[in-house]
Amino acid sequence: MKKADRDALVIFPVVVLIGLGLAWAGSQGGAIAFGLPLFGLAVGLAYLIQWIVFIPSFLGQTERYFDLTGSLTYISVTLLIAFLSPSRDARSFLLLALVLIWAARLGIFLFRRIHKAGKDDRFDDLKPSFFRFLNVWTIQGLWVSFTAAAAWVAISSANPAPLDAFAVVGFLAWLAGFAIEVVADAQKSRFNADPANKGRFIQSGLWSRSRHPNYFGEILLWIGVAVIALPVLQGWQWVALISPVFVTILLTRISGIPLLEQKADKKWGGQPDYEEYKKKTPVLILRLGR
Repeated sequence: MKKADRDALVIFPVVVLIGLGLAWAGSQGGAIAFGLPLFGLAVGLAYLIQWIVFIPSFLGQTERYFDLTGSLTYISVTLLIAFLSPSRDARSFLLLALVLIWAARLGIFLFRRIHKAGKDDRFDDLKPSFFRFLNVWTIQGLWVSFTAAAAWVAISSANPAPLDAFAVVGFLAWLAGFAIEVVADAQKSRFNADPANKGRFIQSGLWSRSRHPNYFGEILLWIGVAVIALPVLQGWQWVALISPVFVTILLTRISGIPLLEQKADKKWGGQPDYEEYKKKTPVLILRLGR
C-alpha cells in the first residue's frame, strides 16, 4: 500500500470523530426526532449522503457531481431539520431561506463550471485511490456540517427566540456577503468567457479591490448566519460559532487562497503587470476608495 493511502486510512477516522464531536456538542439543548438529537441526525446525514454518492463516483472515476452533492446536502438536510423541528419560528425560517438561497446559487454555478470545463484537475491524483478519494467526500461531509453548524443548531434548538437586532445585523451582513460573492463570480465568468482574455488574469471590477472578492463575500455571509443564530445558543451549542471560523481558515489557509495564489504565481509570476497587481491589491478584504 502506498504511503498516501496509508495516510488516508489515518485521516478517515479522525474526520469522522471530529464530526461525532460536533454532533454531540451541537445537540445539547436541541430538539429530538425519531429518538435522536435532531442536530446529530443532520450531521450524520451530511456524511451519509457523501458516502452514498462516492460509490458511483469512484466506480465511474468522476468528480462531476462532487460540488453539486455538497450543495444538495445543504439544501436537503436543512429542509429536513426545519420540517422536523418542533419550534418553527421566524428566526428558523430566515436561516432556512438564507442557507437554501446560498446553496442553490453556488451549486448551480459550480455545476455549470465543471460541466463546461469537463473536469476538475484537483481530483486527477485522487480518483484512482479508493481511500484518498473517499476521504475527499468524507471531508466534504465535515465541511458541510461545520459550515452550516450555526444555522442547524438554531433551527433545531429547543429554545427559540424572536427576531431581534442580531437577526437584522446578521441578515445585512449575509446580504452584503452574498451580493459580493455573486457579483465577483459573474465578473470572473464574463472575463474568462471573452476569447480576448485568454491567458490573462482578471483585475477589473471587484477583482481590482481584492484578489479573492468571492471568498471575502463567502466569509462575510457565514458571519451573518452566525450572528443571526447567536441569541439561541447555549452551553455546548456555542461550538456552532466555529462555522465562520472554519470557513475563514479553510479559504485562507487550506484549500482556497493558498492553492489559487500558488497557481497564479506559477502562471503569471514575474510579469510586471501581475506583480504590480499583487502589490497594490489586498489578498482578501475589499479595498475601499482608490
